[in-house]
Amino acid sequence: MLTDLLYKVKIKTVNGSTGISVTALHIDSHTIEKGSCFIAVKGSVTDGYQFIDAAIEKGAVAIVTEKIPAVLIEHITYIEVENSAVAAGLMAHNFYGEPSAKFNLIGVTGTNGKTTIATILFNLFTKLGYKCGLISTVQNQIETAIIPATHTTPDAIHLNALLKKMSDANCEYVFMECSSHAIDQQRIAGLIFKGAIFSNITHDHLDYHKTFDEYIRVKKSWFDSLPSTAFAISNADDKRGAVMMQNTAAKKYFYSLRTVADFKGKILDNSLSGLHMLVNDVEVYFKLIGEFNAYNLLAVYAAAVCLKQNKEEVLLALSNITGAEGRFDYEVSITEKVVGIIDYAHTPDALLNVLATIKNLRKGHEKIITVIGCGGNRDKTKRPVMAEVACEYSDKVILTSDNPRNEKPEDILKDMEAGVNVVARKKCITIADRREAIKTAVSLSAKEDIVLVAGKGHEKYQEIAGVKYDFDDKKVLREMFELLGK
Repeated sequence: MLTDLLYKVKIKTVNGSTGISVTALHIDSHTIEKGSCFIAVKGSVTDGYQFIDAAIEKGAVAIVTEKIPAVLIEHITYIEVENSAVAAGLMAHNFYGEPSAKFNLIGVTGTNGKTTIATILFNLFTKLGYKCGLISTVQNQIETAIIPATHTTPDAIHLNALLKKMSDANCEYVFMECSSHAIDQQRIAGLIFKGAIFSNITHDHLDYHKTFDEYIRVKKSWFDSLPSTAFAISNADDKRGAVMMQNTAAKKYFYSLRTVADFKGKILDNSLSGLHMLVNDVEVYFKLIGEFNAYNLLAVYAAAVCLKQNKEEVLLALSNITGAEGRFDYEVSITEKVVGIIDYAHTPDALLNVLATIKNLRKGHEKIITVIGCGGNRDKTKRPVMAEVACEYSDKVILTSDNPRNEKPEDILKDMEAGVNVVARKKCITIADRREAIKTAVSLSAKEDIVLVAGKGHEKYQEIAGVKYDFDDKKVLREMFELLGK
């Protein structure tokens, strides 16, 4: 019944009966079938209000909208709401039987680390013997069944349908990335979170949020909405870590490498073989590499402890766990032992973290050769900064194409080149073709050098002029090692 689906939705007016049956919910008018309810959500590109007539023609029996049309059609129920995006989240949650209330749902937000933290949590709790679900940029997963991901966080209806599948599979824990876009667009509205994790916040998505303050506000709004029954975990070493927790009703916990915190870590050794750390004064060896992963591991450990898991068992399991695909993923060539690193780093801070880690890991004589691009139709202000960071921390830099989307690669590369100063120009070259760029980087490498291919990580495609072509950085890197006899 439509009445049941409207539970908790802030309704302004009703025209028609709410006692009707609804077979499905849709926010896309193209997918409407007979007997369904169309929720007219205003998106960043189009407004669902424009498609109300089309939805009715296709068989919608109910319309949820922020503005009632001037002409009403008989036998159609119109619900005017305060916010149709919030309504979509609440109605989807109700339609699918409130799936997030049936397991422990843990969300992870932050500029960097979301995928790694969510993936490690999924792998950890699976190792501890629980049935788990994962919703991430790389993939969605229900136990061993993998469902390809199209967005970091699906829209509210697809998200709740996925959570229903996880509930039906008797998942006890679900770990989910919560992007700033998803929070702002209310895709997670209505979900019942057991816990929330904040990793860090740096320069990203300003093409969408316009200002850094707005980006911070959006992420903070999720913590503000948490109930007192949830826990919130934040990075004390991030200068916005405390800000995220200011107005939350959830139980607050902090993790840190540099200051007093509930979950305190200290790096004893950081090498290509892994991390040697103290975690709350317990000595542990981890397979993951780099300071940024020390933070990720602390966040995971904190969440596991908040979820009442045995501390010793958690640390033992974590010591054998590897990270997410395309996150500091590396290959070593057979002949010359050149280390090839694939990383998703697509923000200045993420790139800085990866390069600083590589610099700390090298013995001294190895060159760092970095291949980096920037995505099209995204935040242009970070392009020169990305090139500047790459040049500062690398011995050789090759600027190349990432996912140009609907922009010309040459225009993106010009924006990046603006960040290369006169001194750095001597070690920086531009090759628009990504395959050629990787080939050149490998050909320039000598014994035990380090080649970083950054920006795309786990992605298996390159998007050019709206078309996705097969392209896998790791596969191409392997091919070039073999082709060039490295």
